[in-house]
Amino acid sequence: MNEFNDAIVNPTDKKTISELVNPQRRNILISSAVAALFAHSNVLASEKTSKALFGFKSVSYTLANDDIQVPTGYSWSVVAAWGDSINGQTKSISPDVSDSSSDQEKQFGMHHDGCAFFPVKLNGSDSIKGIWVTNHEYTDDGLLHAGGMEPWTAEKVKKSQAAHGVTVSMIQKSDNGQWKVVNDPLARRITANTLCTVSGPASGSSYMKTAADQKGNEVLGTFNNCANGVTPWGTYLTCEENFNGYFVKTAKPNMHEQRVGIDNKGFGYRWQEHDERFNLDKHPNEINRFGWVVEIDPKDPKSTPIKRSALGRFKHEGAALTIAKNKKVVVYMGDDQRNEYVYKFVSKKSYDSVNQSNNKDLLDNGTLYVARYDADGTGRWIALEHNRNGLTAANGFNDQAYILIHARLAADFVGATSMDRPEWIAVNPNNQDVYVTLTNNSDRGTKVNLNAANPRASNLMGHIVRWSEANGDSSSTVFKWEIYTLAGDPNSTEPHLRGNVIGDTLGSPDGLWFDKRGILWTQTDISTSTLGKGAYAQIPNNAMYASDPKTKEFRRFLIGPKGCEVTGIDMTPDMKTMFINIQHPGESPSERSNPQTPQAISNWPDKNNFTRPRSATIAIWRDDGKVVGA
Repeated sequence: MNEFNDAIVNPTDKKTISELVNPQRRNILISSAVAALFAHSNVLASEKTSKALFGFKSVSYTLANDDIQVPTGYSWSVVAAWGDSINGQTKSISPDVSDSSSDQEKQFGMHHDGCAFFPVKLNGSDSIKGIWVTNHEYTDDGLLHAGGMEPWTAEKVKKSQAAHGVTVSMIQKSDNGQWKVVNDPLARRITANTLCTVSGPASGSSYMKTAADQKGNEVLGTFNNCANGVTPWGTYLTCEENFNGYFVKTAKPNMHEQRVGIDNKGFGYRWQEHDERFNLDKHPNEINRFGWVVEIDPKDPKSTPIKRSALGRFKHEGAALTIAKNKKVVVYMGDDQRNEYVYKFVSKKSYDSVNQSNNKDLLDNGTLYVARYDADGTGRWIALEHNRNGLTAANGFNDQAYILIHARLAADFVGATSMDRPEWIAVNPNNQDVYVTLTNNSDRGTKVNLNAANPRASNLMGHIVRWSEANGDSSSTVFKWEIYTLAGDPNSTEPHLRGNVIGDTLGSPDGLWFDKRGILWTQTDISTSTLGKGAYAQIPNNAMYASDPKTKEFRRFLIGPKGCEVTGIDMTPDMKTMFINIQHPGESPSERSNPQTPQAISNWPDKNNFTRPRSATIAIWRDDGKVVGA
């Protein structure tokens, strides 16, 4: 996640009906829950001696430097970095980054994030070749352009837009064990100017219509693509997160614009100076066309990406998809901003495992829910559906399109639980338990009230919440929850920074993914301005951990280079190769590099062979050829 704007834009802090009736009971329950949580940490610690799912030795932070650190017996290599050709045939990045916007449209974009590997059979194996799909969340224009942002031109805007979005490419393991991009007709880029269609209840609504699209069902582009999801019918879900930062409005923002964080500056991308659709004074509905989950078919290069409006509009981090007991498709989603919510979508129709073509529109019809975590450890999913739970025209919610476009307002109204930046969500394949990372929230307890699911004041280190749906049915509307871990430094002298983490020091958990064994892989996103300082004095770089859901142990598997975020993860089906993304190595505290000193913090991965640090996908494997993590 880029941190240009971490302001709270949620003015509400609603309580449940039972809490409103008896506020004293609410405070007692929260206090009891917190006390029990910390007391329980000693009990959990005794389980540390249990045999873990993983067998590697923890990677010590004393090894952190400007490179990748993995356990003894493991190796890694770069698969594809920003500016590399998407098919091995087109022009790759120039050392002086003088490439044009049209060049960038045929190169991997910037700031790799969520990703997925789609196996392709080769020589009887499904683990040596595959379609690689990766998001490109945002750009550092100080690195992207030879002279940075001065002067700022229409061509630089186009190049920045071309560096956003998604890359689809083909990768293959070579004879020497290295993974490389190979030529294939499936390779393509999806950028901020690629035509996308809108489906579901918001398609064609008056809120989606613009001067350029009077039908309200076609949008140019997708951007700020953060985490992702994969469907069992073989498509890729990319999630639009901080879309507000690209738009500017000089007039006073209205209620809807305020709720997503619109102001007169944006995040400094300055697209509106040469692409007026990002000027909300002129095109007020354009912003309603972003903030969606977008479905992409990686096996059909002629297919059009589809924005699935039934899944709601907010700052989507990711989309964790599972199939419920009744065969309904369930998608769990986090809204990544302080004081925001956790959502899930349940399809109306059932998944067809026999005829996959019957699943192409499953994400267009169903119910969007938002989570309420009650202080007694139970929770419920509240439907965001027109004429239910007070979401009526009389209360300002005119129709389902309005509710979905302004999902945050609907969630406010029904009393959802505000969370400490809900990020990635993962579903345990062994029992369907659901986990969500809550990265951090320094405003908790001051600007934002404490609640049982977010019990730590000044939550600098973050935490992970786990819940079980009733009867193990993902489509259920009730659940039981607990805090899986309060991240922290077990050796800290300050209790609120210590948390109850079992194993290695952990802070600001973000990326979250289960492999098919049930190992919970967790990645961190600590801002460059925070690394190595204050509460993070003992954490110099971001990292990735393996966690055992039974023992709750966290063991550090990888440390990234300086100034990076570790994000995105997938594996080959044989689990002998792991892919992850290293985003924004060398990021400056301002998040925009000085073009005169682009390697001030990092020169990863090319070292002295290139002029700038570059985000990249890497492959990781065991030297003995066995399964990663075992």
